[in-house]
Amino acid sequence: MKRAPNLRQIEALKAVIECGTVSRAAEVLHISQPAVSKLLAHLEEDTELELFDRIKGRLIPSEHGMRLYKEIDRVFAGIKQIERAVDLIRREELGQISVGVMPALSGLFISDTNKRFLAGHGDAYISVVIRSSQFIVEWLLSKQVDIGLINRNTDNPYIECVPLRGGDLVCIAPRDHRFAAKQEIVPADIHGEPYIGFAADNRIRQKIESTLDVYGTRLNYIMDATLAPAVCEMVANGLGIAIVDPVFAFGQRDRLTIKPFLPSIASDLSLCWLRETRNRHLVDAYVEATRATVQDMRLAMEAN
Repeated sequence: MKRAPNLRQIEALKAVIECGTVSRAAEVLHISQPAVSKLLAHLEEDTELELFDRIKGRLIPSEHGMRLYKEIDRVFAGIKQIERAVDLIRREELGQISVGVMPALSGLFISDTNKRFLAGHGDAYISVVIRSSQFIVEWLLSKQVDIGLINRNTDNPYIECVPLRGGDLVCIAPRDHRFAAKQEIVPADIHGEPYIGFAADNRIRQKIESTLDVYGTRLNYIMDATLAPAVCEMVANGLGIAIVDPVFAFGQRDRLTIKPFLPSIASDLSLCWLRETRNRHLVDAYVEATRATVQDMRLAMEAN
């Protein structure tokens, strides 16, 4: 090998393979296309390896090129891990806390919780990361977030996971629906009602259907949605009814009829955090703020 590859050459190789073309790689690197081509040519010269096949004017990674890329990607992943460690140390030193929130809780609920937390910790800084439950658990383990609000439980020994205790699932209907006159809703009440559900692979949908199967009740699906805010909005707009977690319905309570549903279907929402964390005082305070928000939410919905 004539000389060791430099960082700019490595970045050019990585960008071309990930972007697919020299032109897109040039945009990502903020340099010209000829400059990218020159970097790649020098890299091949220095490594004495043919890293690309030239086919009809396009660069296609060769076997050598892909092997080198995989090693480069592994190194860059290690660098990102170092960056995350630096971010974690900075958060701990500066009184920052990072909260992973599933999309359905990223509106009024998390806003009220943050407001309550900051009332007692005005010098703290909160970073809210909106991700699916699966990613939040992974980010907890890699210490990219300090606390997670998820729609499942986890038995990972490194994570403390407790129910959010927002209450059992409720039936929601438009504000002027006949359900407004009822104290509670049972399977017979929803027979034939236009129903708005979650996507077929959603765990809450599967729990609801499993419960209703015992009573011989089949839901009259007219549409489904992947996110709870969309389901609640369509119900509030008069398109049908739904069974949801009460925490999801909280932000739309002024536009919805919200009634207990029997038989009870337990909520899957959970609050989780790492068992061992140097940010313990902020984590504990945020957990308490979340629980207080849930309690206020339940009282507000009962009075609604």
